[in-house]
Amino acid sequence: MTQARTMDLGVSAHLEPILAAVRDMVRNEIMPLDEQFLAEVGTAGDRWAYSPRQTEILETLKAKARERGLWNLWRTSAPDNNLTTVEYAYLAEEMGKAHLGAETFNCSAPDTGNMEVLDRYGAPEHKQRWLEPLLEGKIRSAYLMTEPDVASSDATNIEMSCVRDGCDYVLNGEKWWASGAGDPRCAIYIVMVRTGDADTPKHLRHSMILVPADTAGVEKLRPMQVYGQDDAPHGHFHLRFTDVRVPAANLLVGEGKGFEIAQGRLGPGRIHHCMRAIGQAEMALELMCKRALDREAFGKKLAQLGANFDIIAESRMEIEMARLLCLKAAWMMDQGDARAAAPWISQIKVVAPKMALKITDEAVQMFGGQGISQDTPLARMWTHLRTLRLADGPDAVHRRQVARAELKRHTQEKI
Repeated sequence: MTQARTMDLGVSAHLEPILAAVRDMVRNEIMPLDEQFLAEVGTAGDRWAYSPRQTEILETLKAKARERGLWNLWRTSAPDNNLTTVEYAYLAEEMGKAHLGAETFNCSAPDTGNMEVLDRYGAPEHKQRWLEPLLEGKIRSAYLMTEPDVASSDATNIEMSCVRDGCDYVLNGEKWWASGAGDPRCAIYIVMVRTGDADTPKHLRHSMILVPADTAGVEKLRPMQVYGQDDAPHGHFHLRFTDVRVPAANLLVGEGKGFEIAQGRLGPGRIHHCMRAIGQAEMALELMCKRALDREAFGKKLAQLGANFDIIAESRMEIEMARLLCLKAAWMMDQGDARAAAPWISQIKVVAPKMALKITDEAVQMFGGQGISQDTPLARMWTHLRTLRLADGPDAVHRRQVARAELKRHTQEKI
């Protein structure tokens, strides 16, 4: 008889002091500086440069995190970091409550996923040149997959040409939504390219290659706007590659390994997004409650008007349900079977952003006109969460994967 595995999703004794330290730093040191940091965008004369004050804020916070041992906490599989994915979920939730939360602890997307790729698949020279400075927080990176002219939710459509020419590969094509490419510290792109022809099996047609951001022929066409905002100085850029020559040694693993690498990268990244989204939902509910108790209309506190009791209660229950699903997905990852964890990651990737978006929208409604203004973080949070329902795979793709896994339990036919 097979012994059932115990699923412990609680805060461990090992995690308790780390979680307390992260929570305290987010609440008392990072959040008070978020608005100062954002107010500085563009004051250096260029929206894609950091002002001296922004640099001071960010680097001071990062230095404090390092001094306290709160650095690279996302590296759950690293020998020098004995946190589980479940334990990291609690930490990422706290980071999600502040704009600068993740970067302060060197746990930002897309860098965590890119560092994972370089650690797993990079050659020693790749690690020395790019992984080490990323782990030190000295540079940033971008991940280039989505393309403007194909439905990139089906990654087999990716068309950027990558042709071997002697000791180099030559790249031609366009990418967009290259998150982080606007940052002047962004030094390296990890790029999904097509190396196989029509006769190659579709999941072996693609590869990943490292492209230094300053390579000749890489052109920044425009920053993509998200609901009218350019998210400077981070940015989500539309790039054009014209006869971009990259050493053949920059290809990761070998031709045709793009999907294998992508799945290794996207699994952890997707769940990290969900963990932070739960933190944003907690922040939105906190703001909603404070507003409901502080503001009066028609002779009553807002909490006592309309269906606001129900809205607050439903918000709390939906956060708790989503958190439990996220923790279970994290636990599945900790078991070491990526295939078994995949349906659970797809579930939380649908549930967490939708839940957090709904609660944030309710908080906006509670604030009225102020809720859609720059006077609260809610509008910025709403925009990010709505985008998250598309990033790392749209909801429809993840629901499809969940449904296929469920249907396979009842049929031998290919679904």
